[in-house]
Amino acid sequence: MRNCDIAIIGGGPAGLAAAIAAYDKGVKNILIFEREEKTGGILKQCIHNGFGLTRFQESLTGPEYAARFVEAVEKRNIETLINTTVLSLSNDKTITAINPTDGVFTVRAKAVILAMGCRERSRGALNIAGSRPAGIYSAGTAQKYVNIKGYLPGKEVVILGSGDIGLIMARRMTLEGAKVHAVCEIMPYSSGLKRNIVQCLDDFGIPLYLNHTITRIDGGDRVTGVEISRVDENKQPIAGTQRYFPCDTVLFSVGLIPENELTKGADIPLSPKTRGAVVYQNRETLVGGVFACGNVLQVHDLVDFVSEEAETAGRGAADYVSGGGGDKAPLDVLNGQNISYVLPQKIDKNLAGDVKLFFRVNNTFKNCTIKAVSGDTELSARKKKIAVPGEMETLILKADSIASAYAPITVFLEEEA
Repeated sequence: MRNCDIAIIGGGPAGLAAAIAAYDKGVKNILIFEREEKTGGILKQCIHNGFGLTRFQESLTGPEYAARFVEAVEKRNIETLINTTVLSLSNDKTITAINPTDGVFTVRAKAVILAMGCRERSRGALNIAGSRPAGIYSAGTAQKYVNIKGYLPGKEVVILGSGDIGLIMARRMTLEGAKVHAVCEIMPYSSGLKRNIVQCLDDFGIPLYLNHTITRIDGGDRVTGVEISRVDENKQPIAGTQRYFPCDTVLFSVGLIPENELTKGADIPLSPKTRGAVVYQNRETLVGGVFACGNVLQVHDLVDFVSEEAETAGRGAADYVSGGGGDKAPLDVLNGQNISYVLPQKIDKNLAGDVKLFFRVNNTFKNCTIKAVSGDTELSARKKKIAVPGEMETLILKADSIASAYAPITVFLEEEA
């Protein structure tokens, strides 16, 4: 059995940023587990620009953004095990992994950082009638075919779901010569960033059908067409609203699911709202010494936020290894009116410093105020001209406000009359 101070599961943008932050905080014995042959995660196939606008104040492609962290890890000589799949994690921080060189082996760590990312929800998770012909892909799979392997999955395309990857693939397929007939979204609003709606759909004349879903897929050996229908407030198709598009390809961009199988195996409590671990502000889970960050914790829309959160987890893990895992004074953080979820779900009053809350609203709101209260005491407030579910929001709780909190903190949104 090997031993290390900090083990990081996942070598994507979250895992790399966490490793750098922990190293710079003084912990040098760090081990990164990466199941692919290169680190960098999903960014390797995201060749479009727009990354790093917040962090580096410049527009980078996904590979360019990832390269900055890969180089920083290499510069610090942080050990990375590539082609290594973690099979299990126990709550005593013992990791069982496998790779072609060492076979099955175990590592005991003083602290563990979970940075496994997320996966796409597949068509199998949806109840869509029709056959199972060729030409049905998740948007991420299609992106890998086009950007990494150089294959064009199809020429006549309909996309279900208006998440960022679906919007980006609408543009990408168009640039490669395909015809994107429609992007359908079952919700009354897009779940993607506004800039992606403009740059990927509006600029190319691709129609977005809100409150619509695919109700039938036709085809034998290959997709030949799809039927879409408008849905009511209960997300049920409305009879007589059908439209038909002949096509040879359907892309699904219907949400992301955090890769939390290892988290569950370690008996780490999960939030039903985020599907990630319940964490404190330093991103420590409810199992001492195990931290989580990035898309395995909550699905982000900006990699800049992933890096920021991962650095918080890295510093938290370094403090834990250095003897900072003392008693906690926990305070629950709850989502109130018009808020889908808030993260972190708990605040340890014994930890110093301000806390940045991350959350999403559950609808589109204009001229609104977001507040955090503890009982009758207002801790923080922020006015917004517009708040949409597709863009993550933040709210800062000052350290002195946290010290004055005496009851669970609730975050809610009020619209101006």
